[in-house]
Amino acid sequence: MTLTLYGIPNCDTVKKARTWLEGKGIAYTFHDYKKAGADPARIAEWIAAAGRDKVVNRAGTTFRKLSEADQAALGGEGAPAVLAANASVIKRPIVEHPGGLLVGFKEAEWAAVLG
Repeated sequence: MTLTLYGIPNCDTVKKARTWLEGKGIAYTFHDYKKAGADPARIAEWIAAAGRDKVVNRAGTTFRKLSEADQAALGGEGAPAVLAANASVIKRPIVEHPGGLLVGFKEAEWAAVLG
């Protein structure tokens, strides 16, 4: 099974997810938004698959620091570009796996999907 985990290395939730995957012996590739950036086309695919409300992290301080225009853009077609420019506003982690997409880390959900 090929997995790609997207996130920020110092995020506590990403750390928990990585520890969980490693504990289960599940190999994955880590995509660090801070070093490798975020691709607007891929973000658009995530929004199409999981929904905007699930992909956008409205609870973080980065979201609250966005301009009103950027916050408004997150509700429409401009969302992928705003998220790519402000990767900390993307819910973390996001995992692409052969069966689909996991957004956020919920151990029971991950166990059911990834075993």
